[in-house]
Amino acid sequence: MKIENIRSADLEKINKMLLEMASGNFFYRLDRGNEQDSLASMSLVLNMLAEEIQESLIHEGYATSKGVVKHIIQLCFVLDRNGIVKSVNQNACSILSFLHRDLLEKNFDSFLDGPSVKRWAKTLKKLHRNDFYDTTLELCFMSKEGLLLPNTCHISTAAADAKGEKHIWVTVVLYSKDLKERKRSEKLNRVSHKNGEPQVSKNRPKLSFEDIRKIREGQNLILNNLESDLPSLKEFAHQLGTNEFKLKYGFKQLYGTTVYRFLLKERLRKAKMLIQHTDFTIKTIAYQTGFKSIPHFSRVFKKKYGHPPSELRKISGESSE
Repeated sequence: MKIENIRSADLEKINKMLLEMASGNFFYRLDRGNEQDSLASMSLVLNMLAEEIQESLIHEGYATSKGVVKHIIQLCFVLDRNGIVKSVNQNACSILSFLHRDLLEKNFDSFLDGPSVKRWAKTLKKLHRNDFYDTTLELCFMSKEGLLLPNTCHISTAAADAKGEKHIWVTVVLYSKDLKERKRSEKLNRVSHKNGEPQVSKNRPKLSFEDIRKIREGQNLILNNLESDLPSLKEFAHQLGTNEFKLKYGFKQLYGTTVYRFLLKERLRKAKMLIQHTDFTIKTIAYQTGFKSIPHFSRVFKKKYGHPPSELRKISGESSE
C-alpha cells in the first residue's frame, strides 16, 4: 500500500474521531503509528484531549459525595469456550459500528488490536483450566472504522451447563452518577439566601458561593502544579482565603475525596497519560508528576492501574506497532 493511501486512511480516522468527540463520545482513541509527522502529532493531541475530557466528565459526575453511582455496561460479549461470540449487547454494536449479525459467530479476537489478541490468547488458555475464573484484562477493541477503544475488561466464566457448554462473559463497565439524582442533589445543595444570609441544612456547616469558588480555585491550583509539593492544608487554605476546616469539608463535598487523595489521583492520571502518549523516560515522568522516589511511584502506580509504569509503557508500545 502506498504511503499516500496510508496517510489518507489516517486522515479519515482523525475525521471520524473529531465527529465522535463533537457528538459527545470521548472513549475512542487513534492508533499512534510509527510515523513522526504532523498527522501523528495530531493523533497524539486528540488522544490526550479525549482522555482529559473523559476524565473531567467522570469528575463532574462526582460533584458531591452523596448520590447514586450507576454501573453502566458499555460492552458485553458472551462467548463459548473457544472464544466465539454467541451473544452481544446492542450498545457494543453501536460503539464498534457493526451490525448485530456481523458480530455473532465470529472469533472474539477479530475485534481486538494486535497486542490485545496476544493477551487474550494467553487468558483464554487460563480460562480453559478452571471451571470458574474471574479476572480483569486490559484489551483494546477496534471499531469498524479503525478507531481504538482501550478498556479494562471483566472476564468471568461458569462451569458447563446441563448441555455441557461453558460460557465466558467479557464486560466493560462504566461508572456514572445518576442524572436525576445529581439534579436532586444539586437542588438540595443550593444555598438559598434570606435576609442576606445563606441558609443551609441545620446539620451541615455553611458553605457560601464564595467558599465554593475558593475551593474550585484550589482544585485548579492543584491540577496546574502537580509537579510541586502541596503546602500544608492550613497554609493552602490561607492562600485561598479560607480556613482549613472549610477546605477539607468543601473539597469532600465537591469532589468526593480528600485534598491529598485528589492530588495523588491526578498525579497518577497524568503519569499514565504521559507513559501512554509520550516517549519521556519513566524517571522523567515521575519527577514531572511530583514523585520524588521512583520505587514509591512504581508501587502506587501499580496499585492504581494493575501494572507498574514500565509494563504499561511496554503494552502501549506494542499497541502502536
